[in-house]
Amino acid sequence: PTGSWSWASRSRRNGNRPRVDSLQGHLLVSSPALVDPNFRRTVVLIAHHDEDGAMGLVLTRPSEVKVADAVPALEPVAESDAVVSVGGPVQPEAFMVLAEFDDLDDAAAPIIGSIGFMPAEAEPEELSIRRMRVFAGYAGWGAGQLEAELEEPSWIVVPAEPADAFADDPDELWKTVLARKGGRYALIASMPFDPTLN
Repeated sequence: PTGSWSWASRSRRNGNRPRVDSLQGHLLVSSPALVDPNFRRTVVLIAHHDEDGAMGLVLTRPSEVKVADAVPALEPVAESDAVVSVGGPVQPEAFMVLAEFDDLDDAAAPIIGSIGFMPAEAEPEELSIRRMRVFAGYAGWGAGQLEAELEEPSWIVVPAEPADAFADDPDELWKTVLARKGGRYALIASMPFDPTLN
């Protein structure tokens, strides 16, 4: 780990690409049909989505690495027992900090409610951070890739709630979000990790 943090953005514009309905601020919940080990039984917060692609953070993969050890500069504002979460398979050596701010103007890029990315160049102690979570890597999709995946039964889209990003038990978040969607999704939430055990 380099001990630095950043946030990923796609600011390019291509007039030839169709506009997309942005899923920023939504959750992608992996369906039982998704067998990719990077995303099986995961919940992904979409932080950015436009015609150039999408990026998000897996909320359900805490590591055993302490934030204080991985990014010492964040130790003053991180909880003493906070661990780094595995945000996805892209650039696993890069750290991104998701934070809830008293003043959203402190965020590098707002995502939902008072939650956004911490600016890489800022002094953490000078920002109005209520709570934060550090991610190593992120999930990324190229132009049209996420839209194509959504046409398959891989993902279930659920509007995010700000508290989802800081769920105390990430292992339970998958079940909680599906139950919140209700209907047949609540039934999926009760399925064991291995459906053959059902």
